[in-house]
Amino acid sequence: MTMECAARGIVEEPCASGAHRRCGSCGAVAYCSKGHQFIHWKVHKEECARLATQMSRIDMLSQFPFTFSVEPLALNHTNRSMRCLFLESMKVHLKGLWKSECMCGPDIACVKDLSITTEWNMESSLCPCTEPENPVPAPLASWEDYFQWRSLPLHSPVAVLLHWPLTLYHCLQLSRIQTSRYDGHDTLCIHYLGPEKELLQLAVFAELRALFPGVHLRIELVGPAAPRSRDGEVVNISSYPNCSGESCQCRSSISSENLNCSAVTLRIWKGLYHERYGDIVKDSNPHLILAPNAGVAAYPSWMPTIEMIRGIGVPAIFTDFCEEAAHLASCCISSITGQPLGLPIQVNPFRQPIAENNSALYIPCYSNGFVFGM
Repeated sequence: MTMECAARGIVEEPCASGAHRRCGSCGAVAYCSKGHQFIHWKVHKEECARLATQMSRIDMLSQFPFTFSVEPLALNHTNRSMRCLFLESMKVHLKGLWKSECMCGPDIACVKDLSITTEWNMESSLCPCTEPENPVPAPLASWEDYFQWRSLPLHSPVAVLLHWPLTLYHCLQLSRIQTSRYDGHDTLCIHYLGPEKELLQLAVFAELRALFPGVHLRIELVGPAAPRSRDGEVVNISSYPNCSGESCQCRSSISSENLNCSAVTLRIWKGLYHERYGDIVKDSNPHLILAPNAGVAAYPSWMPTIEMIRGIGVPAIFTDFCEEAAHLASCCISSITGQPLGLPIQVNPFRQPIAENNSALYIPCYSNGFVFGM
């Protein structure tokens, strides 16, 4: 991975070469020259100690229980992305639910049809394609807990996709919402802000049926990435994605639509949350607002949304790729609310187990890596 000079955009003269000179104190940023490093110090000195602390937690962030390997696959394939090579090694590259999991797949901006793909494209022993044998025995606190409950082997790659519903599950636990109150005819409403890639992986949210048995969940997916042609469309999920086995019971409509389990209803809205809120709450007042991989500090359009959320008075939880992005987001949120975070920044145990490229910092990034809330 090629790093960008941290002084780029601040100094007048262009960078002369690659950024190979790392800060000797934090090790998180790199420079193309000693001169650029000297000029950037007036900016970097405010963040150096904080980044050093974050760098000290790198080993902890990269610890996962899975037996599959990701990084070594790319050592001799510099022209291919690590993610592509991993998916190829699992024989799921550009197949079923996995199509949008790398740069080779479709871009959500070019997709007009969000028809749900319902195939895991792997054998039943590797994926949750049917009802769990037992209800969740206790709150799940890690991927180990989830895989043990779902009787899945740790060489299965399904966490790569299931980090979306499991992060939502984790955020509901953090919000202390009593989901048992929504058994029966009541509906638990979640406003889910800024969906992108997950719009092409909607079927993975079926796992919420197993995580919240007997609960009807309604999820309003609101964001500018939603195709205009699907604005207002309702998607009902009544079964789990299928495995590759033709004779598996997951292909039986009777077994997949268990009347005793929960239902998940998704509705798609195109636009910014503060612009569409009035339309959404006509029949869906939120119990939780969730903004995955929000990038609050990077997008000014979050400011009016956060101002509005402050007045709504319901729990709002954000996630971001790395601790530094979460820190910058927390500063933005506190500058608007005038209060510290209600939920301090913490590692998400259900973050995606494949690191994202980060050309600005040597700190690894993971989808839904950190959670924090108002």
